Amino acid sequence: MKQISIALLILAITTGVAMAQEKDATEAMILEQAMAQAQPAASAQQAEAPKPEVPISTEYIIGNDDVLDITVIQPEKMALMVTVSPDGNINFPYIGTVPVKGMTLEKVQNVIQARLADGYMKYPVVSVTLKECRSKKFFVYGEVARPGTYYLEDNSTILKAISLAGGFTKYGSSSRVKVLRPKKGEKGYDTIKVNINAVMDGSSKDDVVLETGDIVVISEGVF
Repeated sequence: MKQISIALLILAITTGVAMAQEKDATEAMILEQAMAQAQPAASAQQAEAPKPEVPISTEYIIGNDDVLDITVIQPEKMALMVTVSPDGNINFPYIGTVPVKGMTLEKVQNVIQARLADGYMKYPVVSVTLKECRSKKFFVYGEVARPGTYYLEDNSTILKAISLAGGFTKYGSSSRVKVLRPKKGEKGYDTIKVNINAVMDGSSKDDVVLETGDIVVISEGVF
């Protein structure tokens, strides 16, 4: 009788352990399925999240080659991308040629709205934004891997310019870097010498911020 009781006790313990293991396995499987479902959803949310846009001031002055996004919001929706021509104009449906060079984005917006309202649309609402800034340029010349013309962005500096141009050639000298800046209202250039070694050592005050029309010159070193 005592042996039967011990056997029943062992059986009960074994059954309890097996049930506990089965419960743990079931919970683990449910948790794994939930994580598998949550991961694609999180990835989808991350993929759909809009990229932050770089804010452009409405006081930006439009120039040749700039690319504009123009949207008529009402009364009829219309959206197009236009490039400012070499003579400073764009072409727009209904109203034809619109001079935009030297204007702000807000001014162009008001001009298009007014011309559309003059017999073409009733109470038009227009939005004008800058898609690409191509009118503001600088030049890199001399001993760099890729000399040429580059578009000027916010806070473009000497170090960034040299990086864009592929860095120094084996003949380029870091001690012979300068900027030729067009003089205001007269011909010629002002020369700005740059201590690029100090810049590369972390001195931000020596990293000149470029302006439109600047020419970055990297001369050959003296060997």
